[in-house]
Amino acid sequence: MTYLATILVYLVILFFFGLRVSKRLKRKEDFLVAGRTLTAPILVGTLLASWIGSGDIFSVSDLSYNHGYSSLIGSAGGWLGIIIVFFIAARVRRFGQFTVPDILEARYNKWARILATITTIVAYVTIVSYQFRGGGWVLNIISEGRVSEKQGMIIVAVFVISYTLLAGMLSVAYLDIFNGLIMIFGIFLALPFLIQHVGGLEYIVSNVTSRQHSFLGNMTWIQAMGYFVPTFLLALGNGNMYQRFFSAKNEREAKKSVIGWIIGVILLGLVLQSLAVVGSSYFKGLSASDSGKILLFVAHKGVPVVVGCALMAAITAIIISTANGFLLVPATNVIRDVYQRFINPDLSDKKMILYSRMTVIALGVIAYSLIAFFPRILDAAYAAYTVYGAGITPALVAVFFWKRATAAGGVLSMIGGLGTTVIWEIVNKALGHLPFGIPAVYPALALSLFLLIFVSLIGAKPSPEKWKPFFLNDS
Repeated sequence: MTYLATILVYLVILFFFGLRVSKRLKRKEDFLVAGRTLTAPILVGTLLASWIGSGDIFSVSDLSYNHGYSSLIGSAGGWLGIIIVFFIAARVRRFGQFTVPDILEARYNKWARILATITTIVAYVTIVSYQFRGGGWVLNIISEGRVSEKQGMIIVAVFVISYTLLAGMLSVAYLDIFNGLIMIFGIFLALPFLIQHVGGLEYIVSNVTSRQHSFLGNMTWIQAMGYFVPTFLLALGNGNMYQRFFSAKNEREAKKSVIGWIIGVILLGLVLQSLAVVGSSYFKGLSASDSGKILLFVAHKGVPVVVGCALMAAITAIIISTANGFLLVPATNVIRDVYQRFINPDLSDKKMILYSRMTVIALGVIAYSLIAFFPRILDAAYAAYTVYGAGITPALVAVFFWKRATAAGGVLSMIGGLGTTVIWEIVNKALGHLPFGIPAVYPALALSLFLLIFVSLIGAKPSPEKWKPFFLNDS
Protein backbone atom coordinates (compact mmCIF):
# COMPACT_ATOMS: atom_id res chain seq x y z
CA MET A 1 0.00 0.00 0.00
CA THR A 2 2.98 2.34 0.49
CA TYR A 3 3.72 2.29 -3.23
CA LEU A 4 0.09 2.92 -4.14
CA ALA A 5 -0.19 5.79 -1.68
CA THR A 6 2.96 7.38 -3.12
CA ILE A 7 1.63 7.28 -6.66
CA LEU A 8 -1.79 8.59 -5.65
CA VAL A 9 -0.22 11.54 -3.82
CA TYR A 10 1.93 12.26 -6.87
CA LEU A 11 -1.08 12.22 -9.21
CA VAL A 12 -3.13 14.48 -6.92
CA ILE A 13 -0.28 17.02 -6.79
CA LEU A 14 -0.03 16.98 -10.58
CA PHE A 15 -3.75 17.48 -11.04
CA PHE A 16 -3.95 20.50 -8.73
CA PHE A 17 -0.85 21.94 -10.40
CA GLY A 18 -2.59 21.63 -13.75
CA LEU A 19 -5.69 23.37 -12.42
CA ARG A 20 -3.56 26.25 -11.16
CA VAL A 21 -1.71 26.63 -14.46
CA SER A 22 -4.94 26.48 -16.47
CA LYS A 23 -5.97 29.84 -14.98
CA ARG A 24 -3.09 31.44 -16.91
CA LEU A 25 -4.48 30.18 -20.22
CA LYS A 26 -5.57 33.18 -22.31
CA ARG A 27 -4.45 32.74 -25.92
CA LYS A 28 -3.89 29.89 -28.37
CA GLU A 29 -0.13 30.52 -28.01
CA ASP A 30 -0.43 29.65 -24.32
CA PHE A 31 -2.10 26.30 -25.05
CA LEU A 32 -0.05 25.35 -28.12
CA VAL A 33 3.44 26.78 -27.45
CA ALA A 34 3.39 28.02 -23.80
CA GLY A 35 3.20 31.65 -24.93
CA ARG A 36 6.72 31.34 -26.46
CA THR A 37 8.23 32.10 -23.05
CA LEU A 38 10.31 29.01 -22.21
CA THR A 39 13.97 29.48 -21.29
CA ALA A 40 16.74 26.90 -21.77
CA PRO A 41 16.51 25.28 -18.29
CA ILE A 42 12.76 24.73 -18.66
CA LEU A 43 13.23 23.51 -22.22
CA VAL A 44 15.87 21.00 -21.07
CA GLY A 45 13.45 19.63 -18.50
CA THR A 46 10.52 19.32 -20.87
CA LEU A 47 12.64 17.89 -23.73
CA LEU A 48 14.18 15.35 -21.38
CA ALA A 49 10.87 14.33 -19.81
CA SER A 50 9.15 13.99 -23.19
CA TRP A 51 11.98 11.95 -24.74
CA ILE A 52 12.57 9.56 -21.82
CA GLY A 53 9.27 7.70 -21.89
CA SER A 54 7.73 4.26 -21.78
CA GLY A 55 9.96 3.39 -24.71
CA ASP A 56 12.88 3.51 -22.29
CA ILE A 57 11.04 2.13 -19.26
CA PHE A 58 9.54 -0.85 -21.05
CA SER A 59 10.92 -1.45 -24.56
CA VAL A 60 14.57 -0.45 -24.05
CA SER A 61 14.63 -2.20 -20.67
CA ASP A 62 13.11 -5.22 -22.41
CA LEU A 63 16.07 -5.16 -24.82
CA SER A 64 18.52 -4.58 -21.95
CA TYR A 65 17.12 -7.55 -20.02
CA ASN A 66 17.59 -9.88 -23.00
CA HIS A 67 20.70 -8.42 -24.64
CA GLY A 68 22.60 -6.58 -21.91
CA TYR A 69 24.31 -3.31 -22.81
CA SER A 70 23.99 -4.23 -26.49
CA SER A 71 20.63 -2.45 -26.20
CA LEU A 72 22.63 0.79 -26.29
CA ILE A 73 22.63 0.33 -30.06
CA GLY A 74 18.96 1.33 -30.12
CA SER A 75 19.40 4.24 -27.72
CA ALA A 76 22.45 5.52 -29.60
CA GLY A 77 20.24 6.19 -32.62
CA GLY A 78 18.32 8.72 -30.58
CA TRP A 79 21.51 10.29 -29.20
CA LEU A 80 22.93 10.79 -32.69
CA GLY A 81 19.68 12.30 -33.91
CA ILE A 82 19.59 14.80 -31.03
CA ILE A 83 23.19 15.86 -31.72
CA ILE A 84 22.24 16.68 -35.33
CA VAL A 85 19.18 18.57 -34.05
CA PHE A 86 21.56 21.03 -32.33
CA PHE A 87 22.37 22.51 -35.74
CA ILE A 88 18.75 23.29 -36.63
CA ALA A 89 17.18 24.25 -33.27
CA ALA A 90 17.69 28.00 -33.75
CA ARG A 91 16.33 27.87 -37.31
CA VAL A 92 13.20 26.08 -36.11
CA ARG A 93 12.55 28.76 -33.49
CA ARG A 94 13.20 31.54 -36.02
CA PHE A 95 10.50 30.11 -38.26
CA GLY A 96 8.15 30.87 -35.35
CA GLN A 97 5.12 28.72 -36.16
CA PHE A 98 3.38 26.02 -34.14
CA THR A 99 3.83 22.55 -35.68
CA VAL A 100 5.92 20.36 -37.99
CA PRO A 101 3.16 20.49 -40.66
CA ASP A 102 3.60 24.30 -40.64
CA ILE A 103 7.22 23.76 -41.68
CA LEU A 104 6.37 21.20 -44.34
CA GLU A 105 3.68 23.28 -46.02
CA ALA A 106 5.93 26.33 -46.13
CA ARG A 107 8.71 24.27 -47.78
CA TYR A 108 6.55 22.00 -49.96
CA ASN A 109 2.76 22.42 -50.22
CA LYS A 110 -0.58 21.86 -48.49
CA TRP A 111 -0.53 18.12 -49.21
CA ALA A 112 2.65 17.83 -47.18
CA ARG A 113 0.81 19.43 -44.26
CA ILE A 114 -2.08 16.98 -44.54
CA LEU A 115 0.19 13.93 -44.84
CA ALA A 116 2.30 15.07 -41.90
CA THR A 117 -0.83 15.44 -39.78
CA ILE A 118 -2.05 11.94 -40.70
CA THR A 119 1.37 10.42 -40.03
CA THR A 120 1.70 12.19 -36.69
CA ILE A 121 -1.72 11.01 -35.56
CA VAL A 122 -0.96 7.38 -36.47
CA ALA A 123 2.46 7.37 -34.79
CA TYR A 124 1.76 9.50 -31.73
CA VAL A 125 -1.57 7.93 -30.85
CA THR A 126 0.22 4.55 -30.94
CA ILE A 127 2.88 5.91 -28.59
CA VAL A 128 0.20 7.23 -26.22
CA SER A 129 -1.49 3.82 -26.25
CA TYR A 130 1.52 2.07 -24.77
CA GLN A 131 1.92 4.77 -22.14
CA PHE A 132 -1.56 3.72 -21.00
CA ARG A 133 -0.47 0.06 -21.01
CA GLY A 134 2.65 0.83 -19.01
CA GLY A 135 0.67 2.86 -16.49
CA GLY A 136 -1.74 -0.04 -16.10
CA TRP A 137 1.18 -2.35 -15.33
CA VAL A 138 2.39 0.06 -12.66
CA LEU A 139 -0.96 0.24 -10.87
CA ASN A 140 -1.45 -3.53 -11.13
CA ILE A 141 1.92 -4.29 -9.54
CA ILE A 142 1.90 -1.69 -6.76
CA SER A 143 -1.68 -2.60 -5.78
CA GLU A 144 -0.65 -6.28 -5.46
CA GLY A 145 -3.23 -7.18 -8.10
CA ARG A 146 -6.14 -5.34 -6.48
CA VAL A 147 -6.25 -3.11 -9.54
CA SER A 148 -6.25 -5.21 -12.70
CA GLU A 149 -4.07 -4.21 -15.64
CA LYS A 150 -7.16 -3.19 -17.60
CA GLN A 151 -8.53 -1.10 -14.75
CA GLY A 152 -5.11 0.50 -14.33
CA MET A 153 -4.98 1.39 -18.02
CA ILE A 154 -8.38 3.07 -17.80
CA ILE A 155 -7.34 5.07 -14.72
CA VAL A 156 -4.13 6.26 -16.38
CA ALA A 157 -5.93 7.09 -19.63
CA VAL A 158 -8.53 9.20 -17.82
CA PHE A 159 -5.85 11.03 -15.85
CA VAL A 160 -3.63 11.75 -18.86
CA ILE A 161 -6.52 12.99 -20.99
CA SER A 162 -7.85 15.18 -18.17
CA TYR A 163 -4.47 16.67 -17.39
CA THR A 164 -3.52 17.39 -21.01
CA LEU A 165 -6.70 19.28 -21.78
CA LEU A 166 -6.35 21.52 -18.71
CA ALA A 167 -3.66 23.90 -19.96
CA GLY A 168 -1.93 22.32 -22.94
CA MET A 169 1.76 23.11 -23.39
CA LEU A 170 1.77 25.45 -20.38
CA SER A 171 0.91 22.62 -18.00
CA VAL A 172 3.00 20.04 -19.87
CA ALA A 173 6.19 22.14 -19.95
CA TYR A 174 6.18 23.23 -16.32
CA LEU A 175 5.04 19.80 -15.15
CA ASP A 176 8.05 18.33 -16.94
CA ILE A 177 10.45 20.32 -14.73
CA PHE A 178 8.93 18.64 -11.68
CA ASN A 179 8.84 15.28 -13.42
CA GLY A 180 12.43 15.66 -14.59
CA LEU A 181 13.66 16.17 -11.03
CA ILE A 182 11.70 13.13 -9.85
CA MET A 183 13.14 11.06 -12.70
CA ILE A 184 16.74 12.02 -11.96
CA PHE A 185 16.39 11.48 -8.21
CA GLY A 186 14.54 8.16 -8.36
CA ILE A 187 16.58 6.54 -11.15
CA PHE A 188 20.05 7.49 -9.89
CA LEU A 189 19.15 6.64 -6.28
CA ALA A 190 17.96 3.13 -7.15
CA LEU A 191 21.03 1.78 -8.95
CA PRO A 192 23.50 1.45 -6.02
CA PHE A 193 20.80 -0.03 -3.80
CA LEU A 194 19.90 -2.59 -6.48
CA ILE A 195 23.55 -3.60 -6.93
CA GLN A 196 23.87 -4.14 -3.19
CA HIS A 197 20.55 -6.00 -2.95
CA VAL A 198 21.33 -8.56 -5.66
CA GLY A 199 24.72 -9.45 -4.18
CA GLY A 200 27.34 -7.18 -5.70
CA LEU A 201 29.15 -6.93 -9.01
CA GLU A 202 30.63 -10.45 -8.94
CA TYR A 203 27.17 -12.00 -8.60
CA ILE A 204 25.77 -9.76 -11.33
CA VAL A 205 28.48 -10.63 -13.86
CA SER A 206 27.94 -14.36 -13.36
CA ASN A 207 24.12 -14.24 -13.43
CA VAL A 208 23.05 -11.74 -16.09
CA THR A 209 21.15 -13.02 -19.10
CA SER A 210 23.61 -14.96 -21.27
CA ARG A 211 24.62 -13.40 -24.59
CA GLN A 212 25.77 -15.02 -27.83
CA HIS A 213 27.79 -12.02 -29.01
CA SER A 214 29.79 -9.50 -26.97
CA PHE A 215 28.60 -6.55 -29.06
CA LEU A 216 25.19 -7.58 -30.41
CA GLY A 217 24.00 -9.61 -27.43
CA ASN A 218 21.41 -12.03 -28.79
CA MET A 219 20.52 -9.83 -31.78
CA THR A 220 21.50 -10.07 -35.42
CA TRP A 221 22.79 -7.01 -37.27
CA ILE A 222 19.45 -6.71 -39.06
CA GLN A 223 17.61 -6.64 -35.74
CA ALA A 224 20.10 -4.25 -34.12
CA MET A 225 19.88 -1.70 -36.93
CA GLY A 226 16.12 -2.20 -36.92
CA TYR A 227 16.22 -0.61 -33.45
CA PHE A 228 18.92 2.00 -34.19
CA VAL A 229 17.45 3.52 -37.35
CA PRO A 230 13.83 4.16 -36.18
CA THR A 231 15.06 5.81 -32.98
CA PHE A 232 17.47 7.96 -34.98
CA LEU A 233 14.72 9.02 -37.37
CA LEU A 234 12.27 9.80 -34.56
CA ALA A 235 14.84 12.00 -32.81
CA LEU A 236 15.44 13.99 -36.01
CA GLY A 237 11.77 14.55 -36.76
CA ASN A 238 10.12 14.44 -33.33
CA GLY A 239 7.12 16.78 -33.40
CA ASN A 240 7.26 17.11 -29.61
CA MET A 241 10.75 18.56 -29.95
CA TYR A 242 9.82 21.03 -32.68
CA GLN A 243 6.78 22.22 -30.73
CA ARG A 244 9.02 22.86 -27.72
CA PHE A 245 11.51 24.80 -29.87
CA PHE A 246 8.60 26.92 -31.10
CA SER A 247 7.81 27.51 -27.39
CA ALA A 248 11.30 28.88 -26.67
CA LYS A 249 11.77 32.51 -25.66
CA ASN A 250 14.20 33.03 -28.52
CA GLU A 251 16.58 31.22 -30.90
CA ARG A 252 19.50 31.24 -28.45
CA GLU A 253 17.46 29.55 -25.71
CA ALA A 254 16.29 26.88 -28.17
CA LYS A 255 19.83 26.03 -29.26
CA LYS A 256 21.27 26.06 -25.72
CA SER A 257 18.61 23.64 -24.52
CA VAL A 258 19.82 20.88 -26.84
CA ILE A 259 23.18 20.67 -25.02
CA GLY A 260 21.57 19.96 -21.66
CA TRP A 261 19.06 17.65 -23.33
CA ILE A 262 21.64 15.35 -24.91
CA ILE A 263 23.69 15.14 -21.70
CA GLY A 264 20.60 14.26 -19.68
CA VAL A 265 19.31 11.72 -22.20
CA ILE A 266 22.63 9.84 -22.30
CA LEU A 267 23.10 9.77 -18.52
CA LEU A 268 19.52 8.74 -17.74
CA GLY A 269 19.54 6.18 -20.56
CA LEU A 270 22.71 4.54 -19.26
CA VAL A 271 21.36 4.28 -15.71
CA LEU A 272 17.98 2.95 -16.84
CA GLN A 273 19.68 0.27 -18.91
CA SER A 274 21.95 -0.55 -16.00
CA LEU A 275 18.91 -1.12 -13.78
CA ALA A 276 17.50 -3.56 -16.37
CA VAL A 277 20.83 -5.38 -16.85
CA VAL A 278 21.45 -5.71 -13.11
CA GLY A 279 17.81 -6.72 -12.63
CA SER A 280 18.25 -9.53 -15.16
CA SER A 281 20.75 -11.18 -12.79
CA TYR A 282 18.17 -11.30 -10.00
CA PHE A 283 14.79 -11.66 -11.72
CA LYS A 284 15.84 -14.52 -13.96
CA GLY A 285 13.99 -16.30 -16.76
CA LEU A 286 11.21 -13.76 -17.36
CA SER A 287 8.95 -14.44 -20.34
CA ALA A 288 8.74 -12.10 -23.34
CA SER A 289 5.55 -10.62 -21.92
CA ASP A 290 7.16 -9.93 -18.54
CA SER A 291 10.72 -8.89 -19.48
CA GLY A 292 9.44 -5.41 -20.34
CA LYS A 293 8.30 -5.05 -16.72
CA ILE A 294 11.79 -5.55 -15.30
CA LEU A 295 12.10 -1.99 -13.95
CA LEU A 296 8.75 -2.36 -12.19
CA PHE A 297 9.98 -5.57 -10.53
CA VAL A 298 13.18 -3.77 -9.54
CA ALA A 299 11.22 -0.91 -7.95
CA HIS A 300 8.78 -3.24 -6.19
CA LYS A 301 11.04 -6.05 -5.00
CA GLY A 302 14.66 -5.18 -5.78
CA VAL A 303 15.36 -2.16 -3.56
CA PRO A 304 14.29 -0.88 -0.11
CA VAL A 305 10.70 0.40 0.06
CA VAL A 306 11.63 4.09 0.31
CA VAL A 307 13.96 3.81 -2.68
CA GLY A 308 11.36 1.74 -4.53
CA CYS A 309 8.73 4.42 -3.98
CA ALA A 310 11.09 7.02 -5.43
CA LEU A 311 11.82 4.83 -8.48
CA MET A 312 8.14 3.99 -8.98
CA ALA A 313 7.30 7.70 -8.81
CA ALA A 314 10.01 8.34 -11.41
CA ILE A 315 8.57 5.66 -13.69
CA THR A 316 5.09 7.13 -13.31
CA ALA A 317 6.44 10.62 -14.00
CA ILE A 318 8.02 9.35 -17.20
CA ILE A 319 4.81 7.70 -18.35
CA ILE A 320 2.59 10.69 -17.59
CA SER A 321 4.88 13.34 -19.07
CA THR A 322 5.42 11.35 -22.28
CA ALA A 323 1.71 10.62 -22.69
CA ASN A 324 0.84 14.30 -22.17
CA GLY A 325 3.31 15.49 -24.81
CA PHE A 326 2.46 12.86 -27.41
CA LEU A 327 -1.26 13.46 -26.96
CA LEU A 328 -1.00 17.24 -27.25
CA VAL A 329 0.99 17.30 -30.50
CA PRO A 330 -1.50 15.41 -32.74
CA ALA A 331 -4.41 17.31 -31.17
CA THR A 332 -2.64 20.53 -32.14
CA ASN A 333 -2.09 19.15 -35.64
CA VAL A 334 -5.76 18.30 -36.14
CA ILE A 335 -7.06 21.73 -35.12
CA ARG A 336 -4.22 23.95 -36.32
CA ASP A 337 -3.16 22.07 -39.46
CA VAL A 338 -6.48 20.76 -40.74
CA TYR A 339 -9.49 22.52 -39.20
CA GLN A 340 -8.11 26.06 -39.05
CA ARG A 341 -6.02 25.77 -42.21
CA PHE A 342 -8.67 24.34 -44.53
CA ILE A 343 -12.09 24.72 -42.87
CA ASN A 344 -12.21 27.75 -40.56
CA PRO A 345 -9.27 30.14 -41.07
CA ASP A 346 -10.86 32.76 -38.79
CA LEU A 347 -11.01 30.43 -35.79
CA SER A 348 -10.80 32.48 -32.58
CA ASP A 349 -8.29 31.70 -29.84
CA LYS A 350 -11.08 30.70 -27.48
CA LYS A 351 -12.58 28.23 -29.93
CA MET A 352 -9.17 26.86 -30.90
CA ILE A 353 -8.48 26.02 -27.26
CA LEU A 354 -11.93 24.45 -26.89
CA TYR A 355 -11.63 22.37 -30.05
CA SER A 356 -8.09 21.32 -29.16
CA ARG A 357 -9.37 20.04 -25.83
CA MET A 358 -12.17 18.11 -27.54
CA THR A 359 -9.59 16.58 -29.90
CA VAL A 360 -7.40 15.55 -26.96
CA ILE A 361 -10.35 13.56 -25.59
CA ALA A 362 -11.10 11.93 -28.96
CA LEU A 363 -7.47 10.96 -29.63
CA GLY A 364 -7.08 9.68 -26.07
CA VAL A 365 -10.05 7.35 -26.58
CA ILE A 366 -8.56 6.13 -29.88
CA ALA A 367 -5.20 5.54 -28.17
CA TYR A 368 -6.88 3.40 -25.55
CA SER A 369 -8.63 1.34 -28.24
CA LEU A 370 -5.24 0.60 -29.89
CA ILE A 371 -3.79 -1.09 -26.81
CA ALA A 372 -4.89 -4.55 -27.95
CA PHE A 373 -3.15 -4.26 -31.36
CA PHE A 374 0.36 -4.41 -29.85
CA PRO A 375 0.46 -6.72 -26.80
CA ARG A 376 4.21 -6.05 -26.40
CA ILE A 377 5.34 -2.47 -25.83
CA LEU A 378 8.64 -3.14 -27.63
CA ASP A 379 6.76 -3.91 -30.87
CA ALA A 380 4.44 -0.91 -30.53
CA ALA A 381 7.31 1.48 -29.84
CA TYR A 382 9.37 0.62 -32.88
CA ALA A 383 6.33 0.44 -35.15
CA ALA A 384 5.42 3.99 -34.10
CA TYR A 385 9.00 5.20 -34.48
CA THR A 386 9.11 3.75 -38.02
CA VAL A 387 5.76 5.25 -39.08
CA TYR A 388 6.94 8.69 -38.07
CA GLY A 389 10.61 8.29 -38.94
CA ALA A 390 10.06 6.99 -42.48
CA GLY A 391 6.88 8.97 -43.11
CA ILE A 392 8.06 12.44 -42.06
CA THR A 393 11.74 12.64 -41.13
CA PRO A 394 13.42 12.40 -44.59
CA ALA A 395 11.24 15.18 -46.03
CA LEU A 396 11.57 17.25 -42.84
CA VAL A 397 15.36 16.96 -42.60
CA ALA A 398 15.62 17.93 -46.27
CA VAL A 399 13.90 21.22 -45.38
CA PHE A 400 16.99 22.26 -43.41
CA PHE A 401 19.79 20.49 -45.28
CA TRP A 402 18.88 20.13 -49.00
CA LYS A 403 17.88 23.13 -51.11
CA ARG A 404 17.14 20.90 -54.10
CA ALA A 405 14.22 19.05 -52.45
CA THR A 406 11.00 19.67 -54.36
CA ALA A 407 7.36 19.62 -53.31
CA ALA A 408 6.68 16.47 -55.36
CA GLY A 409 9.71 14.72 -53.89
CA GLY A 410 8.75 15.62 -50.33
CA VAL A 411 5.11 14.60 -50.68
CA LEU A 412 5.82 11.29 -52.44
CA SER A 413 8.52 10.51 -49.87
CA MET A 414 5.97 10.89 -47.09
CA ILE A 415 3.39 8.74 -48.88
CA GLY A 416 5.97 6.00 -49.51
CA GLY A 417 7.28 5.92 -45.95
CA LEU A 418 3.88 5.96 -44.27
CA GLY A 419 2.20 3.54 -46.67
CA THR A 420 5.00 0.97 -46.61
CA THR A 421 5.17 0.94 -42.80
CA VAL A 422 1.42 0.54 -42.33
CA ILE A 423 1.20 -2.26 -44.90
CA TRP A 424 4.26 -4.02 -43.43
CA GLU A 425 2.82 -3.95 -39.90
CA ILE A 426 -0.59 -5.20 -41.04
CA VAL A 427 1.06 -8.11 -42.88
CA ASN A 428 3.22 -8.76 -39.82
CA LYS A 429 0.08 -8.95 -37.67
CA ALA A 430 -1.69 -11.24 -40.16
CA LEU A 431 1.25 -13.63 -40.63
CA GLY A 432 2.44 -13.58 -37.03
CA HIS A 433 5.96 -12.67 -38.13
CA LEU A 434 7.78 -9.96 -40.09
CA PRO A 435 7.67 -10.42 -43.90
CA PHE A 436 10.98 -12.02 -44.93
CA GLY A 437 12.16 -11.44 -41.33
CA ILE A 438 12.89 -7.79 -42.18
CA PRO A 439 11.77 -4.89 -39.91
CA ALA A 440 9.51 -2.35 -41.60
CA VAL A 441 12.08 0.43 -41.30
CA TYR A 442 14.26 -1.02 -44.09
CA PRO A 443 11.75 -1.01 -46.97
CA ALA A 444 9.92 2.07 -45.66
CA LEU A 445 13.03 4.22 -45.30
CA ALA A 446 14.52 2.98 -48.59
CA LEU A 447 11.40 3.90 -50.55
CA SER A 448 11.01 7.22 -48.73
CA LEU A 449 14.59 8.30 -49.50
CA PHE A 450 14.46 7.04 -53.09
CA LEU A 451 11.30 9.00 -53.84
CA LEU A 452 12.61 12.14 -52.14
CA ILE A 453 15.93 12.13 -54.00
CA PHE A 454 14.90 10.78 -57.42
CA VAL A 455 11.71 12.81 -57.84
CA SER A 456 13.46 15.98 -56.62
CA LEU A 457 16.36 15.55 -59.03
CA ILE A 458 14.18 14.98 -62.11
CA GLY A 459 11.93 17.94 -61.31
CA ALA A 460 12.51 21.66 -61.64
CA LYS A 461 14.58 23.33 -58.92
CA PRO A 462 12.45 24.97 -56.22
CA SER A 463 12.49 28.76 -56.10
CA PRO A 464 14.82 30.36 -53.50
CA GLU A 465 11.77 31.71 -51.65
CA LYS A 466 10.93 28.13 -50.69
CA TRP A 467 14.22 27.27 -49.01
CA LYS A 468 15.76 30.60 -47.96
CA PRO A 469 13.84 30.92 -44.64
CA PHE A 470 15.41 27.64 -43.47
CA PHE A 471 19.01 28.33 -44.54
CA LEU A 472 19.76 31.67 -42.92
CA ASN A 473 22.77 31.74 -40.60
CA ASP A 474 22.08 30.61 -37.03
CA SER A 475 22.35 33.08 -34.18
